[in-house]
Amino acid sequence: MTAAVLGQARAKKRIEEHLFRTLMLVSLAVGIAALVWLFTSVLGKGWDRLDSRLWENYASARPERAGAKAALYGTLWVVGLAALITVPVGLGAALYLEEFARKDRWYNRLIEVNIQNLAGVPSIVFGILGLAFVVRGTLGFGFTVKSGAIILSLLILPTVIIASREGIRAVPPSIREGSLALGATQWQTVSRQVLPAAIPGIATGVILGVSRAIGEAAPLLMVGALQFVQFTPDSLDSRFSVLPVQIFQWLARPQEEFQTLAAAAIVLLLAVLLTMNAIAIFVRNRYQKRW
Repeated sequence: MTAAVLGQARAKKRIEEHLFRTLMLVSLAVGIAALVWLFTSVLGKGWDRLDSRLWENYASARPERAGAKAALYGTLWVVGLAALITVPVGLGAALYLEEFARKDRWYNRLIEVNIQNLAGVPSIVFGILGLAFVVRGTLGFGFTVKSGAIILSLLILPTVIIASREGIRAVPPSIREGSLALGATQWQTVSRQVLPAAIPGIATGVILGVSRAIGEAAPLLMVGALQFVQFTPDSLDSRFSVLPVQIFQWLARPQEEFQTLAAAAIVLLLAVLLTMNAIAIFVRNRYQKRW
């Protein structure tokens, strides 16, 4: 009797596992199919404008002459500066919270709660706060590249911190214990053993953060991203535009030629995103270790 009951329970468990696996595969297939359909639709619509005019010409009222050079360079300036700000700050915060912070202190718990909450704040809120405090308020940087980069860095900072903490936490405790047992200080252990081993997790956080930042338009509109620009940024104090804002401006135009141009710019934006992600993935795989 007992063997029969156990056999039925095992058979039921196997059926549930197969059903769960099937549902997961179906969900994955639906997501990939939708992504492929969207990409092929955009690529097909914008194929006629995927030429050098797109990244060599400035914005124009005539669609046959219009390009996204200013927006492309502005995207590289803003997102690149945002990454330079976010990586050291996010990494430092993650190292402090995981390796040095005392869990029983109220202010450390408050920092962790705020980081978790900030990760779910809508991007437009960061744009409003940036307009009030970065552009016009305490800092007073104006509608410049550095204002946009600061807003994007604040937007992606929680994501980078959370992912970096997970990467640091994934390093086996035996690595720390072995280093301390050999006479290394805590800082030497963290900087020479833990941090290099956590680079794959940190790179994952940077990938997620940059992927979000490069597609944001709402917060940058709040801090002065222009919709019609015929110059490229030459300093941190320059006015700027970005590809999402330029795409939004073209999509708002009624002419079919601008719709085609917007589709081509979307493909260009995806190409920039995939290039940045490929670099981060290479770094992650280069330093990845199996424990």
